[in-house]
Amino acid sequence: MSARGDMAQTALSQIRNIGIIAHIDAGKTTTTERILYYSGFLHRMGEVHDGNTFMDWMEQERERGITITSAVTTCHWKDIQINIIDTPGHVDFTAEVERSLRVLDGAVGIFCAVGGVEPQSETVWHQADRYRTPRLAYINKMDRSGADFDNVVEMIRERLSTTAMPVQVPIGREDKFAGIIDLVRMRAVYFDPITLGQEYHNEAIPEDLLESAQEHRDNMLEALSEFSDELMETYLEGSEVPVEMVKVALRKGVISNSIVPILCGSSLKNTGVQPLINAVADYLPSPLESHPAKALVRGSDEVVEIPPDPDGDFLALAFKVQIDKFVGKLVYVRAYSGRIRKGGSFFNQSNGKKERIGRILQMFSNRKNDIDELCAGDIAVLIGPKFSLTGDTLISKASDLLLENITFPDGVISIAIEPKTKADEEKLYNALRKLEEEDPTFRVRTDRDTGQTLISGMGELHLDIIVDRLRREYNVHANVGTPQVAYKETITSEQIVRGEFIREMGGKGHYAIVEFKLTPLELTDLPKGEKYIYVNSLSEMTIPKIYWEPIREGAISSLMDGPLMSAPVERVRIELVRGEFHEVDSSDTAFRIAASMGMSQGLIACSPRLMEPLMLVTIITPEDFVGDIIGDINARRGKIGTIRPQLEKQEIVAEAPMSELFGYATQLRSLSQGRAVYTMEFSKYNRVTPSVQEGIMKRVRGY
Repeated sequence: MSARGDMAQTALSQIRNIGIIAHIDAGKTTTTERILYYSGFLHRMGEVHDGNTFMDWMEQERERGITITSAVTTCHWKDIQINIIDTPGHVDFTAEVERSLRVLDGAVGIFCAVGGVEPQSETVWHQADRYRTPRLAYINKMDRSGADFDNVVEMIRERLSTTAMPVQVPIGREDKFAGIIDLVRMRAVYFDPITLGQEYHNEAIPEDLLESAQEHRDNMLEALSEFSDELMETYLEGSEVPVEMVKVALRKGVISNSIVPILCGSSLKNTGVQPLINAVADYLPSPLESHPAKALVRGSDEVVEIPPDPDGDFLALAFKVQIDKFVGKLVYVRAYSGRIRKGGSFFNQSNGKKERIGRILQMFSNRKNDIDELCAGDIAVLIGPKFSLTGDTLISKASDLLLENITFPDGVISIAIEPKTKADEEKLYNALRKLEEEDPTFRVRTDRDTGQTLISGMGELHLDIIVDRLRREYNVHANVGTPQVAYKETITSEQIVRGEFIREMGGKGHYAIVEFKLTPLELTDLPKGEKYIYVNSLSEMTIPKIYWEPIREGAISSLMDGPLMSAPVERVRIELVRGEFHEVDSSDTAFRIAASMGMSQGLIACSPRLMEPLMLVTIITPEDFVGDIIGDINARRGKIGTIRPQLEKQEIVAEAPMSELFGYATQLRSLSQGRAVYTMEFSKYNRVTPSVQEGIMKRVRGY
């Protein structure tokens, strides 16, 4: 394995932590494969269609030709260390993109030169917007029939970033695509097919393209003048602007999130990848230049910036957990400050546990390289921690600092699962627990009414992969039911509710009385990532402080099991307003039970209502079928958002309930003579009307 033994030896300024993000089939994995080959890490390029790529290491990924789990690897380009996370493009695995963007300093968005800005491209781009991640855009597949560079540039500007601008333009397109024009150096670059693009050379720009290239360069220099007075003066004087001056201004614009450079190429045909790697090194930020990590001071609203200081206190975020059948639990971490050595220990701020590190691994997809130390700015895997989970803050010693957690969407689809034999029962339970620990969007619960074990995820493909992994990795064979919608519950009226637990058991008295005020909330009323609000309005004179946490635990636990369909209850404000205790007979248990009983009765009294998942559906169709498709969406209780041109077709964006979209692929083929395609992703949960609720209850529960 051609890699340095110790990451800590690389200066922070020489590190680039980047992610590859895009719609499915835009060429993320193929591009990553080329980056690893040209940087000398791989001696042979794999192909997605051959099922032998380095980054897609899971059997399911190689069989299906898609990326399922984000893979981390490291390569070196000149004197720069590039840590790469190749993320999935399928919407069912959006959690992998979310947690990757949370820890990266920069990203490369890849776009198909034919499809342009596709639905999942927008989703992942806006995820990166939330984290203010500096980006490059790479228009791939310039050799394909229908490739249109200018059209994709216009789509990127309209839908994603008005500050996007080409720093390269293609020489030809489709089967005449021959190379690229580098607008920074004003040279044509051609790649040698005999050496698989390993060798490339610069030439003068062809005469017929010179005027267009000069126009693009002038536009680029005008935009860059905002970031360099020296460049502006040189350009306005009519003098030649030096290459280094252009690169400095470009880097400044990218790091400040004010410019998105657009590059182009064909990764499959080995054209344009080395200039892309150069752009990663030249323009994307190092950990020193990235936005500093922010930590909350526990118990207050104070936010503290964490400088990336290798000599400071160790502070890191666990962003992924993976269970390896040979070495056990792998905890992927991004270190923001300090350093930690193998054999050392850290304090988990999120759960209060102290953990020891047995090994530190530098990951190369699914291969592992032992290293001695993890240093600020780097990404690695810890082996040894037992209690650390995705989103946990790891620190060298107990303090009040807590990094912001990663928020993930909840599953929208469920299936019932049971072991095929009694012997598989315990194996199934253990395997599901491990998979739940790995995947924050995968949930396991028991239905209160039927006793069935239900697993929920982001879509049918997500759950198919889970069941397949149970069989292959854990040797567990299970019977699964048909997919069903994962509903939630909320309340629609405000009530004061009372819970009391006063009785004698085993010669010991139990005494606890609590009263809550339950208030319905809208999604916009909740802090980001929260599902409810809990407020304690009591003083220690009413109920001693030692009982406050048991009361809270009892109240919150009741939200896991709603009164209508045993679904989780959300969007509710719980305020503890009154209570009574007894000097002798009160206890943690009594208050926990009283709170749970009061909440369970109160949720029934507050006019509970089901919430169903709404999906954002994007349909690309020829003009002739637009009317029929809109009529069908309306019949499915959907609402049309926008209709806009997409190349020579129309793109329809709508919201529709998940329950109405089972079998939609077949219906869409029928409506469009097989010529329309669609994607869908989770949008939000929405309250249903009483009539719809009645229909759901009858259908799901047989009432």
